[in-house]
Amino acid sequence: MIKIAHEAPLDIFDEVQSKTDYDYALVHLLEQNSRYRDTFENAIRKGREVILDNSIFELEEAFEADRFAIWVERLKPTWYIVPDALEDAEKTMQQAANWFKNYSHVPGKSIGVVQGKTYQEIKDCYRAMDEIANVDMIAISFDYSYYSESYPHPNKYVSWMLGRVKLIGDLVKDGTINKSKPHHLLGCGLPQEFSFYKHDDYNFIYSLDTSNPVVHGIKNIPYTQEGLWSKESQKLHELIDYPLDNLDINLILSNIKQFRKFTNG
Repeated sequence: MIKIAHEAPLDIFDEVQSKTDYDYALVHLLEQNSRYRDTFENAIRKGREVILDNSIFELEEAFEADRFAIWVERLKPTWYIVPDALEDAEKTMQQAANWFKNYSHVPGKSIGVVQGKTYQEIKDCYRAMDEIANVDMIAISFDYSYYSESYPHPNKYVSWMLGRVKLIGDLVKDGTINKSKPHHLLGCGLPQEFSFYKHDDYNFIYSLDTSNPVVHGIKNIPYTQEGLWSKESQKLHELIDYPLDNLDINLILSNIKQFRKFTNG
């Protein structure tokens, strides 16, 4: 079973948390929003598993390493995502090396993200992350530009969905994937993607995170049994203080239930 986390507005955090397997925190919101910070410190006290993200997807560059280390030390998450660089394999590998040189003392287990613009770059970055002894889990993102080349489609969200499926399959076929190490799937283009990973061949996929069912619920877009064929562009961190009065919690919970069906049956 793949562990699932859904980021959600603070007004419905507890209700969404009750339907998920762990919690996913964004470091820039820990720094900016005291209520958000209190929520995740409480989750840690309750014994919840927590991944702390470096906020690269939201900020377009990873949180500055010194400040990120301070928040890892303060929150003490179960896992944290090592600072990386979007689609830049070389810089990502260098940042990982620098991180473990300077911050190997921080608490928690580490997640190294694979980056690159071509299959060879992605594979090289994967192997570098796998060879770093301190990297406990490897993450693969949902929206590499490479997917439009590896799985071209007029609908870019289909390219993202099937591009990641193909990438993971290719990495398995050529022996790159280390099946003894857990893997994390960052984000989601289309929710039905995760139905592809139900086979035992994908037991190395430990977890995923996405706000997709929540954001679409906020936008009054229900999942169908087939999923979706487009994706709302708004990011959840922009909706973190969205008021409860404006939310259809039943629609959000329905989307979450359907997402779990796609992922774990």
